Amino acid sequence: MKAKYAIIILVLGWCFNIVGAFMKITHWPGANELLAFGVILEVIGAILLLYKLVTYSKIRDFLNR
Repeated sequence: MKAKYAIIILVLGWCFNIVGAFMKITHWPGANELLAFGVILEVIGAILLLYKLVTYSKIRDFLNR
């Protein structure tokens, strides 16, 4: 898996949270589910991105600079 897929999932989670927050403010139905889905996507994206960073072979060189 490439890191760009994890970033895409993370950004999609942010987008769902923004739309869900707008729906929550305007009291539209389905806002709670959209917010929960956005948070789940954010967690999955963050875990995948952290896994990719930890398993990257040149991470020690990157962190030492």
